Amino acid sequence: MTVVPGHSRVRCVRNSVAGNSRDMSFVLWIIAVILAIVGIVQILQGQIIFGIVLLIAACLVGPGGYSIFQRRGAR
Repeated sequence: MTVVPGHSRVRCVRNSVAGNSRDMSFVLWIIAVILAIVGIVQILQGQIIFGIVLLIAACLVGPGGYSIFQRRGAR
């Protein structure tokens, strides 16, 4: 929570941060869907390797995908 100088109300910053996270998740989900559709189209056109790469990228970008910001093995 932050106190805004000159105002008697306390403004909670957590809601704006949660809103930004939700917006970013939606954008990443849209990107993952586009990658998956393009990957399937590429496979149907005969470009198997490129299609598989795009499908793997869609899995990594989408919700629940891999994050480079997670700290693994942190104590």
